Amino acid sequence: MNNGASATSPHNSFQTHFLDIHEVLPEDEEEEGVIKMEDNKVTSSKKGLQKPIKLRELKRPQRSFNRQVSLETGFSVLGVESKAKDEKKVLRRSGRSFGGFDSANRVGAEARKGDFNIFRTKSTLSKQNSLLPTRKEKEMENQRAEGATGLNEPVNKSVPVGRYFDALRGPELDQVKDSEDILLPKDEIWPFLLRFPINCFGICLGLSSQAVLWRALSTSPATKFLHVTPFINLSLWLLALATLISVSITYLLKCIHYFEAVKREYFHPVRVNFFFAPWVVCMFLAIGLPPMLEPAKLHPAIWCAFMGPYFFLELKIYGQWLSGGKRRLCKVANPSSHLSVVGNFVGAILASKVGWIEAAKFLWSIGFAHYIVVFVTLYQRLPTSEALPKELHPVYSMFIAAPSAASIAWGSIYSEFDGCSRTCFFIALFLYISLVVRINFFTGFRFSVAWWSYTFPMTTASVATIKYAEQVPSVLSKGLALCLSFMSSTMVSVLFVSTLLHALFWKTLFPNDLAIAITKKRLVKEKKPFKKAYDIKRWTKQALTKNNSGDKEFNGENKVV
Repeated sequence: MNNGASATSPHNSFQTHFLDIHEVLPEDEEEEGVIKMEDNKVTSSKKGLQKPIKLRELKRPQRSFNRQVSLETGFSVLGVESKAKDEKKVLRRSGRSFGGFDSANRVGAEARKGDFNIFRTKSTLSKQNSLLPTRKEKEMENQRAEGATGLNEPVNKSVPVGRYFDALRGPELDQVKDSEDILLPKDEIWPFLLRFPINCFGICLGLSSQAVLWRALSTSPATKFLHVTPFINLSLWLLALATLISVSITYLLKCIHYFEAVKREYFHPVRVNFFFAPWVVCMFLAIGLPPMLEPAKLHPAIWCAFMGPYFFLELKIYGQWLSGGKRRLCKVANPSSHLSVVGNFVGAILASKVGWIEAAKFLWSIGFAHYIVVFVTLYQRLPTSEALPKELHPVYSMFIAAPSAASIAWGSIYSEFDGCSRTCFFIALFLYISLVVRINFFTGFRFSVAWWSYTFPMTTASVATIKYAEQVPSVLSKGLALCLSFMSSTMVSVLFVSTLLHALFWKTLFPNDLAIAITKKRLVKEKKPFKKAYDIKRWTKQALTKNNSGDKEFNGENKVV
């Protein structure tokens, strides 16, 4: 009687209920457990032991579905067994159990490896997704994942200009601060097109300006005593042309496949100025055309083809400076802003060569007005601007590009190196000397493709010195022209050799372009609230109260029975 009562008591049924909760075993271990349980049943029957048979043990071999609980989400999944008896579905522990929420997408967790599609051209992605049967499901999963991580805003939206200054550092704003996170993995090598920046057009600037310099050295009366062969100008011009074609084709492919990354470069306060570089390079090539290839007079269509895109782009940029919005000049001014100004003077030189003098005067006026504004803004260094570190001061060589080009353009328009040309030349010469005397400014910097863009100011100053030596022939002027030309050519040669070594031997010319992968908003890790002492005591007291009440109810039920 007592044995029967104890077998059917609520106490034993309560224990049986708790024994029914068990962890899901792998396939091999689960099968072994079933076999062992059947063996125990046979041996127990032989020994005559009468133990209560549990309902779970009877139904377990015939169950038609299994239940598994995801350890990451807490949701149970009903997996219907397949026709094959031994096949069982097991949840993947990849973090996608909850509506596509990937644990790799969480803030502070490891970034998704190999997922570079967020910067691909949207039209290409839509064509690829149309071929997949689960396109809608994946879109919903991505939306949930973005909502869970806080990146619910589309990647293709423009990043605020202040965000670039907050998240990046360096003279080119290409280094991510330690406190920031990016959208792409840092520990993987990105596709080549994503690592190919717009700054590569700086290589073309350096080589094309050298072609102009050596043309002046071979044709100028002031340097006639050097007997420079025109074939140097021809070889440099062909090299610059080949480099421009290769860089343009590569960047065009980037525009086709990763247009979202190109848009981010356009909104970058430094990179946007390099969008002027291709057209400046084309005008340099037209000006430095070798005499053996130069026609009697350049056709005005050449000037229209090269200056047209440049003019429309500067309307956009100058309009942002003038409107006083978020991209006003005092917020985005940096040494590379001179690239958006110097093109006006180069265009004025080309316009005078094709015979359009009034157009040349118009461009010279626009360039000079904006150069004064940019010069004053950068020279005074607003209190809100951060001072550049000591080893990054060579970027100030961009200051000498615009006045040097302005002096050449004025002399080309009026066919005389008069007072205005000399004034601009003397300004450039003073800035040049102020940089040279501080030689320690040029030490300790890391090589980058962007350093090519700082060679053409030196070359432009050398050409202006040659023009000044033509007007004021003397030993001092000719020696200065020869010295500056030698320094410019030496710098370009050193950078050219360094570029070849980094590209062919060390394979470090194009590292991951972290500047384009910053988030639109700063991802701040949420701090867990600190539990105070009285909160812990209150929580412990509540837990003990619940346990005591449960024990009393349990004991009361036993007494009733």
